[in-house]
Amino acid sequence: MIYMGCDYAEGAAPEILNALVRTNMEQSEGYSMDEHCMNAAKLIKETIGRDDVDVHFTVGGTQTNITVIASALRPFEAVIAPATGHICRHETGGVEATGHKIFHVATEDGKITAKQIEDAKLFHTDEHFVKPKMVYISQPTELGTMYSLKELEEISEVCRKYDLYLYIDGARLAVGLTNSATDFDIKDLPRLCDVFYLGGTKIGMLFGEAIVIVNDKLKPDFRFMIKHCGAMLAKGRLLGVQFEEMFKDQGKLYYALGSHANAMADKLRAGLAELGFQFAVDSPTNQIFIRVSDAQAEALTEYVVYEPDGTLDPGYQRIRFCTSWATPEEDVDKLLEVLKKIKEVG
Repeated sequence: MIYMGCDYAEGAAPEILNALVRTNMEQSEGYSMDEHCMNAAKLIKETIGRDDVDVHFTVGGTQTNITVIASALRPFEAVIAPATGHICRHETGGVEATGHKIFHVATEDGKITAKQIEDAKLFHTDEHFVKPKMVYISQPTELGTMYSLKELEEISEVCRKYDLYLYIDGARLAVGLTNSATDFDIKDLPRLCDVFYLGGTKIGMLFGEAIVIVNDKLKPDFRFMIKHCGAMLAKGRLLGVQFEEMFKDQGKLYYALGSHANAMADKLRAGLAELGFQFAVDSPTNQIFIRVSDAQAEALTEYVVYEPDGTLDPGYQRIRFCTSWATPEEDVDKLLEVLKKIKEVG
């Protein structure tokens, strides 16, 4: 089988595993209070160009989103998010379980606009509504699309106008920073948002996300909330070692792994276009969505693991291929050969 269903099917990059083996028998403080976590935080600060941020480590994206949002909001406050956002579609009501409403904004491309944020804020007029206090976006989005720097700046501006925290989910930030369409830099993030995270799970780490808190208002007692939400790893060193390896040399490995995922996606995208498949989303990153018939989708299951993504119209559906930091080029070639045959199914 060819695995193109997600970008975390493999274990970890060899460099990450080697670092874990090399430090395996060290004894250290627990709960991310060790020297590796401290050094990883230092390296991240150097990479993003800010020394005045707080850096915390958690295991997974859902943990991270729940912890950040629950920590930032008061009981009557809500978060504005695109309806396709991860907190809306893939976290089993985790944010809502903390007592906070998500105000979903409809979008066709996975991106929310500054105007939509303003409209959502102004819709909630008084104490009979929840009070929007945070905006959640992903870069790239759940549909693989990218916010331009101009769009991010416009969103940041409207958030500041209405005193809304801006939170950027960076689960796939490495591919967001290294694709051919990007026009923003990692150093733009701390000037634009209040809090963001650098994803490790989907870019070559066994597990791990790094939360970067920029806004001083969100910093106090954050470790209490990490523990409260069950997101504090006793063997926190395992997170520090991995991020230490990922972000040494100004994030060299982080960028390299993201670049590989995008290169494999670019090759697959070009092959799909040559075969005449219709793209369901205009994505420049490692998530590729195409339109196939039900018969084609069924035939594909014999050869490839992909992600079904809903019905488009009677007899047709949208499916997702997702390349990863470890996708072999020969797998892309094999998939294109399969798709060439599947194309004939009609």
